[in-house]
Amino acid sequence: MTNLVRVINSTYNQVNRNLQILEKEGIIKTKHYGNVKMIELNVENPKTKTLLKVLHMLNRPISDSQKLSNH
Repeated sequence: MTNLVRVINSTYNQVNRNLQILEKEGIIKTKHYGNVKMIELNVENPKTKTLLKVLHMLNRPISDSQKLSNH
């Protein structure tokens, strides 16, 4: 998990708290191998599918017509 903390420039406590929420909601699965914690998306969970769709939409460039309609 320290790699994840470093990559997203956060604190261990914040990352751990958010991972616990995601695991409780069934969005991720965690497995422990000694001191290593592996995190995997639970792609079968409908919440995960919705979250991935939203993230995909947010990652798309905004067209000029969308920019104008939001003002």
